[in-house]
Parts: sequence; C-alpha cells; structure tokens
Amino acid sequence: MDLPIIIHPLVRLATEAIGTYLSRQLIIEPPEHVFADMPEARSPAGAFVCLKRAGQLRGCIGTLEPGQATLAAEVIHNAIGAAQRDRRFPPVELWEVEELSISVDVLGSSEPVPDLADLDPLRFGIILRSGTRQSVLLPDIEGIQSVAEQLAIAREKAGVGPDEPVELHRFQVLRFY
Repeated sequence: MDLPIIIHPLVRLATEAIGTYLSRQLIIEPPEHVFADMPEARSPAGAFVCLKRAGQLRGCIGTLEPGQATLAAEVIHNAIGAAQRDRRFPPVELWEVEELSISVDVLGSSEPVPDLADLDPLRFGIILRSGTRQSVLLPDIEGIQSVAEQLAIAREKAGVGPDEPVELHRFQVLRFY
C-alpha cells in the first residue's frame, strides 16, 4: 500500500507563490487555509526558502529577522526571491516548477558563539560577521560535516580571510519539506 505524500503547508505555499508569480506575475496573499493548518504562520519570523532541481541547489533566499507581517508572507516573499533573485543562478522558469524540491526553514533566534565547541553544523546554522561583511549558512547542509568546513565555507561566502577576526552567532531552524 502506498502512503500519501504529505507536503507541509509552508512548502505548498512557497510552491503556489512561485507558480503564480511565474505564470501571472502576481504576488499572492497568504491563503486562510495556511493559517488554519498552521496557526503560528500568523506570527512574524525569519525564514529561508531553498529550491533544488535534480538534487542541485537552484536558489535559496532568506531573512534572519522577519521583514513581513506574518511567517506566511515571509515565505511568499522569500520563495519568489529564491526563484527570481538569487544572484548565483538564472531565474527559475515556469516549466521548472514541477521539478523543484522546495524546503522552508523557519529560524529561531540567534545567540553569540563564545567557543567553537558550541557549534555543530548538523544542528546549528551560523551567522559570520567581519566588519561590514556577513554570511549565513543553514544547518545540516549536504557535504558539511565539521565545524571547520562550516566556518571555511562561511568565510569564503563573506569574502573573509582565514586569519581575519570574526563574530559568530548560531541559530536553529525548523525545516519543512
């Protein structure tokens, strides 16, 4: 017996937002069913929306702090951003939407990292800052198994050399597929 595939309401919302934007150039309003399925989507929260196609990253945009009135609106905004404004990739085309694997990460609050022993790349994402340069890495990224790898990638992403001083914060996420 095949079990039904259950797609999280925030992932359905991100998919709908991308499809509607690409097909009609419209930004949807959060539908009431999202709030019925997930009442906490009425509260503001930072969130990342990541898109993969054939197992490869196709776009990922997010916010550390909420920029929208609700989590649902944040997901809509960041889903469209991941599909259209991630500078690392060309914009997603409508035909690709059905081939996308979408995840939504809802961010918890961040806290300073006093010691590298307090990091775990599978459990914590990091915010790395050095002067005006900053990078963010989500937790549990495929291929990142150690704190050293996580820091090296965050430094490279921010354009920060290996010997430059940095300020680190960590955060946890709730990840939905």
